[in-house]
Amino acid sequence: MEDGLASTVPLGEDRLDVANNLNTSPLSTIFPFASAELSSNSGVLYGINRHNNSLILFDRFEMENANMVVFAKSGAGKSYAIKLEIIRSMMLGVDVIIIDPENEYKHLAETVGGSFIKISLNSKYHLNPFDLPRALEDEDSADILRNAIANLVGLLRLILGNLTPEENSILDNAIRETYAIRDINEETNFSLLEPNSFPTMSDLYEVLRNMDGARSLALKLERYTEGIFSGFLNKHTNIKTDKQLVVFNIRDLEDELRPIAMYVVLQFIWNEMRSNMKKRLVAVDEAWIMMQHEDAASFLFGIAKRCRKYYTGLTTITQDVNDFMMSRYGKPIVTNASTQFLLKQSTAAIDIVQETFFLTDQEKFLLLESNVGEGIFFAGNKHAAIRVVASYSEDQIITSDPRQLLEIEEAKQDLEG
Repeated sequence: MEDGLASTVPLGEDRLDVANNLNTSPLSTIFPFASAELSSNSGVLYGINRHNNSLILFDRFEMENANMVVFAKSGAGKSYAIKLEIIRSMMLGVDVIIIDPENEYKHLAETVGGSFIKISLNSKYHLNPFDLPRALEDEDSADILRNAIANLVGLLRLILGNLTPEENSILDNAIRETYAIRDINEETNFSLLEPNSFPTMSDLYEVLRNMDGARSLALKLERYTEGIFSGFLNKHTNIKTDKQLVVFNIRDLEDELRPIAMYVVLQFIWNEMRSNMKKRLVAVDEAWIMMQHEDAASFLFGIAKRCRKYYTGLTTITQDVNDFMMSRYGKPIVTNASTQFLLKQSTAAIDIVQETFFLTDQEKFLLLESNVGEGIFFAGNKHAAIRVVASYSEDQIITSDPRQLLEIEEAKQDLEG
């Protein structure tokens, strides 16, 4: 007994000289947190490794795909971390487009000289869901048109509610006829068309109104062409994305219109990606809004799968993990992201997060107890505990703290005065 006790004292003595085999499962409890080096010679500084103080410096575009998912509870610092990645990526020449449901990115856009596009019922900015992208060299006009029609049917299901198979077929035919009225078909060279060349919701409404069996669909669509929502989706596109940072803000829209707006904006971004290939990031904040609707979630997943072909990385951000993962597209979107960023989690969501990301119990507790800006960063099959760090100048640009923003605004007014 005395030898056994002496062997446990941290003196480096083994008086028993007894060995036993140990399975990897119990052995892993000795190492409660697996940490990996995530430093490279190039890329974006995401933060500091909390276990060894090394830099987490990483290039998403060097991975199998450049997609990233970000899960965090409200107030955990997810917007701060994303904005920090955005400005550092912009320094490396990456273009960024953001869907912003909560006005989180206005200050950033104004500071860096980006475009801040407010989408609302009375906005001067308009997006036409009937727009078509220019065909790249390896793409066929017929395929582009078929894909656009399928996306429009998905949007209309979101607008009109659940449709029968017969109504889906009617919509498909009506959309084709609507394009045909504007002399747009599978033989058309879309690159020669101007924004005013494309049909609008009013054109589709007229087609449905005069089509057998489509009267009820026309009545449902009427408020988007002549009713209270007519200024939302029924005008030609007048937006340009010629700035390095473009923010689409939908805060002023009613809740029922937000998923529709996110779908339409994402459709516009998808057309931009296909028409003008460049290194870019697309960030969808509050993605759970889309995940509550089958067609919107399906569209988001489709872009997550295909954006790599167009040199684009999709960043999917959410604070409502439960709603996100309840969708049948939640897990596929996560698995189609080579980079994952987990910040502080709520007790209601932590079990789902642990199951999804195969976390140890210690990693689970770390996410429950993390401070703002702390969490776990995953890159491929490696991950490490992270603390997000920003310089003073960066902090002034990306802060979401209302007190700091008010002080910055007052300082601006003093300078102007």
